Amino acid sequence: MPSPFPLDTISSPPKAQAQIDKPTLLIVDDEEGPRQSLRIVFKDDYNIIVASDGNEAIELARKNKIQVAVLDILMNGMSGVELLKHLKEIDPTIEAIMLTAYETIETARQALRYGACDYLNKPFDIPTMRAAVARAVEKHRVAASIHETNQKLLQLQQEIQDQKLQEEMIRTKGEIYASVLHDINSPLTVISGFIEIITHSIENAASVDGEKLETIKGDLGKLNNQVGRCFEISQRYLSFLRQGAKGDARVGVNQLLTDIRELLFRHPSAQGHKLSVHTLNEDVVAEVNGTDLLQILLNLTINALQSTTTSHTVEIRGKILKEPLDLNQFQDGPTERFINRENFQNRAPILAISVQDNGLGISPENMARLFETKFTTKPAGSGTGLGLHIVKRLINEANAGIHVQTKPGEGSMFTLCLQTHS
Repeated sequence: MPSPFPLDTISSPPKAQAQIDKPTLLIVDDEEGPRQSLRIVFKDDYNIIVASDGNEAIELARKNKIQVAVLDILMNGMSGVELLKHLKEIDPTIEAIMLTAYETIETARQALRYGACDYLNKPFDIPTMRAAVARAVEKHRVAASIHETNQKLLQLQQEIQDQKLQEEMIRTKGEIYASVLHDINSPLTVISGFIEIITHSIENAASVDGEKLETIKGDLGKLNNQVGRCFEISQRYLSFLRQGAKGDARVGVNQLLTDIRELLFRHPSAQGHKLSVHTLNEDVVAEVNGTDLLQILLNLTINALQSTTTSHTVEIRGKILKEPLDLNQFQDGPTERFINRENFQNRAPILAISVQDNGLGISPENMARLFETKFTTKPAGSGTGLGLHIVKRLINEANAGIHVQTKPGEGSMFTLCLQTHS
């Protein structure tokens, strides 16, 4: 009758399994008598490996998993204490019992310093030696168990850290994609307005020529500029995701202020309000990426325009400060804050661009949360809460600062402080 079990599933005989499970004992002595005596004493309980000198013992330790070593201290060539040091470097869990016929305090101290678990004199009696090896095996077992537990804990900690890193990457990418949508929304709004105007012009005219044609051409040029800006913003964020360089971080301020005026002239948020943009008497170059500065000022200005539905004024103006700021005069509190104080490069000349409105102002509780991610005072569905969070991130990247002042019922002023290129 054939066996119900395939041959390769039959377990090894108990005796062979016991042989595999035996601890390995390394015996090192340059005298044949002690080596063979210890082999005979322990041959039934341990896997025995013997060596006649330190170099041979080191090679054996590299090739075999050793639990306990019995080492003669005084040997030709490498001493037992020096060998112990090498064995611990190969495997710190090896437990060692030192043997000597010439005990000294110094050799005992050295042996213990390098991690010996016991120290016996020659000639030794069998029961004492058996007890010492048994203690060493148990100590190794406990140490190996602790080591294995620590390794599992380290692995678990690494897995947790990896999981946190993955979650952070997902969260960061989600924030970046949301920022892209938020950033591109402004030029898309302007593009939509231009398209509506052009469509209306064409629909209500039998033919398009003369002044009307020139107007449409101008609007199409502005539309093309807006599309280009959308592309630039997209490339900036794709570059950020790839950790690419941002290029020459400089921009002419007056051209940028002119662009702001042009971008927001037809923006829906500006309808019914007065927006004034003042260029500098003398143009300067700011040390910041142009798209970043454009985005900062767009976000601040649109927030100011949307601070109330009641008709109000928003004004953008800049000035050059010839001296560094006295940051001690800015005290964070319910009516003012200075953002990125710790990273701000306070080096003159400084460009200070303010966005000021005479709207409702900011309440103390909102002032404290102003730059938090997704914090908004707008009704549900009408605000993302990303505008000022993006401003804060871009300011951090530019090593700039922003001072916020407010007076409830009278309005607010956001003053951006940047380094200029001399």
